[in-house]
Amino acid sequence: MVNPIFHKRKLKKGLYLIPTPIGNLNDITLRAIELLKKSDFILCEDTRVSKKLLDKYEVKANLISNHKFNEIKNLKKIINILKNDKIVSMVSDAGTPCISDPGAVLINECLKHNIDVIPLPGPSAVTTAVSASGFNEKYLFYGFFPEKKNKIKEELEKLSKLNFSLVFFISAKKINKIIPYLNVYFKDRKILICREISKYYEEFIRFNKGELKLFEHELKGELTVVLSEIQFDKNISQLLNESDKKNIKTMLYKLSTKEISDIIGQYSETSKKEIYEYCLKLKNEK
Repeated sequence: MVNPIFHKRKLKKGLYLIPTPIGNLNDITLRAIELLKKSDFILCEDTRVSKKLLDKYEVKANLISNHKFNEIKNLKKIINILKNDKIVSMVSDAGTPCISDPGAVLINECLKHNIDVIPLPGPSAVTTAVSASGFNEKYLFYGFFPEKKNKIKEELEKLSKLNFSLVFFISAKKINKIIPYLNVYFKDRKILICREISKYYEEFIRFNKGELKLFEHELKGELTVVLSEIQFDKNISQLLNESDKKNIKTMLYKLSTKEISDIIGQYSETSKKEIYEYCLKLKNEK
């Protein structure tokens, strides 16, 4: 089936989610510019911020301020505009709409009224930071850290048990308040702090496990923090847990000893050598 968005260059009516640059204004797609120019209305998190981008690309459209403090109030007005077959685009100040930004309220209302929601691919601080990290590509995105201390402890304790890369957003002014918690719950992980991604003062600050310290000078800008998967010390002898043993027994006569060692070794605290030896022990017992 031909995607109706592209059929005969006729745009499908509905709400378009358009990612905008996270810093460098040149990081925008040709399709995004085309859609913005063809939009009847553009919903902006902050019209003053969006206008800089729109002016650069000579986009002239009706702007509607739509942020977390007025998005519910705006619902009826925007839905009526969409029902009149107008093309409406939503942008955030930077990055992809609805990712730690307003938008979900309107999207759900559109779905109730059978109004199409069309997302565009584009800039994302999350994937940009993960791609530069060198950590496990299997990651979980949390968003902004909680504000209250009790909630920070509660959330980070739960997350520390997950063996994936983890991604957070935080303002530079608050990073020193979070570092003590990271050192408690994530001392066994490498950490990448990305500052001002794609901007003039872009910086990637890397720490091996146990090296993270408070910053002596206050940082500026927005930070994206990436925590690696758990870094096991394979030089320290670790006993296989019961779950690993059960998995090994299941695979024992389907895979080679080396293949089992490679698979279990990816997530187990036990070294591949000890896994290999355990496999041989089981085979010799048969």
